[in-house]
Amino acid sequence: MREVAAPPHVDAAFAEFYAASFQNVTTQLYAYTGDLDLAHDLAQEAFCRALARWSRVSGYNDPAAWVRRVAFNLANSRWRRLKTAAAYLRRQRVEHVGGPSPDRVTAVAAIALLPETQRRAVVLHYLADLSIADIAAQEGVAVGTVKSWLHRGRAALAAHIGVEGREATGD
Repeated sequence: MREVAAPPHVDAAFAEFYAASFQNVTTQLYAYTGDLDLAHDLAQEAFCRALARWSRVSGYNDPAAWVRRVAFNLANSRWRRLKTAAAYLRRQRVEHVGGPSPDRVTAVAAIALLPETQRRAVVLHYLADLSIADIAAQEGVAVGTVKSWLHRGRAALAAHIGVEGREATGD
């Protein structure tokens, strides 16, 4: 397969950064959102915003952390808009709620149930392989706060997965 060259207007350093970071950011967003197409869209948007500000973003210690933060913010904004739209639609018509999908992967479902801060900490620590100190720096919180988020997130995941396991075996 032929390597695709970046367009002439794209800085070579950005093209290299994009090639090295896109897959990791997309994977983390997929774990966060549970939707691969959405993860691709969010990653593309975050990288477009990074490109527009590349002269500033390239000077950061970890430009990928900036892109991740932007992508997570985009995902959160999208969820807020969808929540508002769903609330509006509920007021407009009778809601018929179907049962849970049997196809749903237990891990993705369990992660989706975590509070936003715990979900982000779990994804960044276990899927992005960021250290607790790196997460604390990215989120602008103390190391102890990240440890607390991870502890609570793991406990919630264990409780959820444990309930799922008992339901599946009929215990």
